[in-house]
Amino acid sequence: MERDGTTPEADPDARWLTTALHTAFVLLLGGAVARLLTHGPADTARTAAVLALFLTFGALHLLGRLYAPAPRLGERPTPRHLFWLGTVLALWLVLLALEPSATWCTMPLLFTGLHRLPVRLAVPLAAVLVALVVTSEIRVATGAFNPNLVIAPVALGTVATAVLVHSRRLTARQRLLIDDLVHTRGELATTERQTGILAERQRLSTEIHDILAQSLTSQQMLLQAAQRHWHTDPGTAHAHVRDAAATADRALTEVRRFVRDLAPLDLAGSSLVQALDALTHQDRTPGPAVEFRLDAPPGAPGPLPGPVETALLRVTQQALANAREHSGATRVVITLTCEDDLITVDIADDGHGFDPRRPPHRRRAAGRGHGLPGMRTRARQAGGTLTVETAPGEGTVVTATVPRAADGARRETP
Repeated sequence: MERDGTTPEADPDARWLTTALHTAFVLLLGGAVARLLTHGPADTARTAAVLALFLTFGALHLLGRLYAPAPRLGERPTPRHLFWLGTVLALWLVLLALEPSATWCTMPLLFTGLHRLPVRLAVPLAAVLVALVVTSEIRVATGAFNPNLVIAPVALGTVATAVLVHSRRLTARQRLLIDDLVHTRGELATTERQTGILAERQRLSTEIHDILAQSLTSQQMLLQAAQRHWHTDPGTAHAHVRDAAATADRALTEVRRFVRDLAPLDLAGSSLVQALDALTHQDRTPGPAVEFRLDAPPGAPGPLPGPVETALLRVTQQALANAREHSGATRVVITLTCEDDLITVDIADDGHGFDPRRPPHRRRAAGRGHGLPGMRTRARQAGGTLTVETAPGEGTVVTATVPRAADGARRETP
């Protein structure tokens, strides 16, 4: 079976070559029969017998394509095909002995053998056919010896053999290249598929972290606060428990929606401005006061692509969670700035800051999740950038900037 899914019968060039060979055979056979009828011996019975052999030879040669098909390139010839070829050659030898005009029928046989048989069989067959032609020409020649009777058949046979063998080898090399190309294309498709799977795993991991980890952190802090006030201030403790339950309920709703369509619940039926503003009062976790500011002309930012809104919201949620848990800040300001082609969100806190070359809680962060790397990935997937400005004792400002155009949101920088 051919590796590239094609067969000689389906190849237009192969069909054209086969048609040309059969046409040449019919023409040469017709010429040989015409010579027999016009220049043959006066013996009518002998002429009729030779004519019958010519017709049998032609029918056998043409029917072989149907009942003894030639092997495909690269395959071994079948016993039926070898038997057919041997029978045709034997009949041709009989005709060659009876009628010299049968010599011209050699060319189609030569090309048929060279075109289909393996090279190790085709070349000896070509040599035998040329030798028989030379012998036949010399046998019927009259007058002085003509060197062309030997040189011409040998030269034509050599050229035909060289051209067709070269064509066979070139075809074999092309098929090897095609096999390599198909194999490489398969490997590339597998690699792209694996890359897509890994990217999707990373994206889902980030989504789950943003949904569950932040919610669980808030619940943990609320329950720890409730535990501290359980005996001294039961009312406050109960309020913290209720807030933790509300946070868990909201996270459960978010997870259900995430499973359904992976869209942020905060953006369902609301704009990015409304979702960011809701962050300032939806989470009652003990921690810094949160304020939202909008720096934009009236009516801005207007409708934004989903990836832009999702990226900015998730970055803000993560930065706010980091500020609550790590910074020791008393105040956090979220600022959304809308320009003509860029949307920027700044999350600034007045906490103790950190050395950006040595992030705080490194061991804990390494075992917990995404943090700053996750926020950078979010911004990059939306076609934007994320920067962090901080220093020990000077607070932290996280800035995410993404293009507001949809095509920018689809672009991912390395």
